[in-house]
Amino acid sequence: MAKKVSPVYEIREVFYNQERWLILKKLRAVAIDILKALKGRGIEGIVHGSIARGDVNEKSDVDVFIPEVFPSYIVEGALHDAGFQILKRELTQATPNHVVKAIVYLDENVKVTFPLLSLRQREREFYKFGGEIGLSDLLEGRRTPGVDKRLMLIFPTNYGHYEYSIIYNTVEVSRLIGVSLELINERIRVLTRRDEIGRTGIYFKTELHDDENFEEKLRERAAKDPSLRRLLSQRGMKFIY
Repeated sequence: MAKKVSPVYEIREVFYNQERWLILKKLRAVAIDILKALKGRGIEGIVHGSIARGDVNEKSDVDVFIPEVFPSYIVEGALHDAGFQILKRELTQATPNHVVKAIVYLDENVKVTFPLLSLRQREREFYKFGGEIGLSDLLEGRRTPGVDKRLMLIFPTNYGHYEYSIIYNTVEVSRLIGVSLELINERIRVLTRRDEIGRTGIYFKTELHDDENFEEKLRERAAKDPSLRRLLSQRGMKFIY
């Protein structure tokens, strides 16, 4: 079940028990192995969300993201050479105006996502909004502030975290996590609307067969979708023609 936007209230402190710290350690170990595999091929990835912030639970995912565009065969080859088994692969686009992304699932709760087009500023800020850290941060045990799906700012402490609603604190949160006010206001609109009308679908999501690659699937999709062709042209991708 999706997390609901929390009511606005004063700041509160959350203390983690030993089980929660152990879950965080276990999930971070998986993320470290993935980021090391990618780095071995010259790919700098990040981990984002609850693993970066620290507020994990037994259902938390390992979400690795690669901010730059790389050929899919390099990403998949790096994971394969490191001994990871690929469970499934998906091509997805949230809306006709958003970047097209490739998702490689290594487990139901472990995935590596990377863009097939260059990211715009707001698309890149999306990951900072939720909190993100790199390999060196993970190895040194760092955590970072970020906003969860309840629109609560999670601010790590030595014992757990502080949290408070961002709804009336947008300027402060913008400065703290380094994203624009426009992105924060957009996320507030999206998540509060989801509470009101329920989760909305994405523009498209396609699972790839074993003999398909992401770039070929993108061409195939664009041949049938004028809005996607326009997006590719806007972002300087001419290969589609």
